Amino acid sequence: MNKELSDLLDMAKTAAENAYAPYSGYKVGSAVLCEDGKIFYGCNIENASYSLTICAERTAIFKAISEGHKKFRAIAIYVDSEKAFPPCGACRQVISEFAPSIPVVFANQIETTESSMKELLPGAFHL
Repeated sequence: MNKELSDLLDMAKTAAENAYAPYSGYKVGSAVLCEDGKIFYGCNIENASYSLTICAERTAIFKAISEGHKKFRAIAIYVDSEKAFPPCGACRQVISEFAPSIPVVFANQIETTESSMKELLPGAFHL
């Protein structure tokens, strides 16, 4: 993994500290690198009505989009757990909407995996 992705993963770890995860217990952080070098962070925010929960990846991407950034170079996700969690299906589709071929790094306390959106979501839905 190159330094840019490693630094992005460190930022995702920091973002996980702000997670609100009283139901699952899994604190997740994400950092998305925009094409212009700006970085946006996000964490998962759970809700007692589970369908209202939002993942860290979508939080970071939606923050970027709300501030006018729609082109991304990479995304990193960190779960404060011994279990590995790649992005969920909803997050894969959202990432693919804006950046169908970016590198995706996801990690936990034990391991780090580097992939691409094309590998994680082959046959993504696009109009």
